[in-house]
Amino acid sequence: MAVRKRASAHDNTKPPETENSSKKAEEFPEAAPSDPPIAPPKLGFILQLSIGFLVPYFYLINYYGGIDWELKRSILINAFLSLAGFFVTVRMIPVASRYVLRRNLFGYDINKKGTPQGSVKVPESLGIVIGIVYLVLAISFQYFNFTADSNWLVEYNAALASICFMILLGFMDDVLDVPWRVKLILPSFAALPLLMAYAGHTTIIIPKPLIPYVGIEVLDLGWIYKLYMGLLAVFCTNSINIHAGLNGLEAGQTVVISGAILIHNIMQIGASADPEYKQAHAFSIYLVQPLLAVSLGLLSYNWYPSSVFVGDTYTYFAGMTMAVVGILGHYSETLLIFFLPQILNFLLSLPQLSGYVKCPRHRLPRFDPQTGLLTGTNDGTLVNFFLRLFGRKTEKSLCISLLIFQAIGCCFCFLLRWILTGWYK
Repeated sequence: MAVRKRASAHDNTKPPETENSSKKAEEFPEAAPSDPPIAPPKLGFILQLSIGFLVPYFYLINYYGGIDWELKRSILINAFLSLAGFFVTVRMIPVASRYVLRRNLFGYDINKKGTPQGSVKVPESLGIVIGIVYLVLAISFQYFNFTADSNWLVEYNAALASICFMILLGFMDDVLDVPWRVKLILPSFAALPLLMAYAGHTTIIIPKPLIPYVGIEVLDLGWIYKLYMGLLAVFCTNSINIHAGLNGLEAGQTVVISGAILIHNIMQIGASADPEYKQAHAFSIYLVQPLLAVSLGLLSYNWYPSSVFVGDTYTYFAGMTMAVVGILGHYSETLLIFFLPQILNFLLSLPQLSGYVKCPRHRLPRFDPQTGLLTGTNDGTLVNFFLRLFGRKTEKSLCISLLIFQAIGCCFCFLLRWILTGWYK
């Protein structure tokens, strides 16, 4: 989802009421071949952001716990492939932008309406580029790590099938602008390859304080566990999609959560002596490092002022990828705590999404072109809640505040795990 008005030359139907902040507009002219190129990537900002994460991350890989050389080698090979993916992404986005503009897939930034930037045609649905680069990286990595008889190969390919399915459905949503009720069930279809191929355990460990009351330490949920996996996929994809509306917010929250997931996985590998447990978290790293790299490449163009829109393709793809790694890495509880801001945004949105409170098509803040500030409305989103709580802000400062809040939520998760270790489970 992006803050945009979507242009379409042949749309004569009224768009459905959805959370998506784009709308068809016949009055907008088609993109012409003479449209100027998009602004260059903000690589200086991305470099500063990357250094702040990569230094502690690679320190943990090399010095925390006892990560054996074979596992470390696979992680580093995956990291180098991911770095290559970052540069390919940065290179491919301008090329793809010309094609989507030619096909009239562009929009206007609603949060800049009334300013010169508000009349600039912004290419959208660039998540399709990110998804393709990601899949090529993830498939290529199999050559370096998995053998034909690998126990993880089936689930790895099933994970990629679910991610690929979600990219396809997301791009379909970008092009067709499907109703919100349909958006809710799309991830259920995309998760089918993963659910059908899943051969892991379906048990949960009962928290220690509850064992005297339950009478058992391990509970087998059977098909209920797979239902939970499907619902987790639905939540993760849609929660990224509705916590949006600012330049850089969709890609930015993915970068923050991905960074937290990687640090969590490295810490779990270093602290465990169980080879199967280590491999589960390494599996997660193999899928998240490329996600972080391509998202950084996208963020270099999507950061304020955005020169491309990510589209529902990217938000669905990012949400499904993180759901997949949480499921197959067996840390779905931790993943949900990483998603605390998204959970809060969902709870704030629930009255409107359920129809109990009237839900407008665009649940966005009001933009004042004279001051360049956003003012919160009464709509139930975390974006508007922050503006009502802290006062008017520029779009860039509001996005930074929300991403800091996301990082604080991830830090809270690490603190909570440290406090509960040995007592809760």
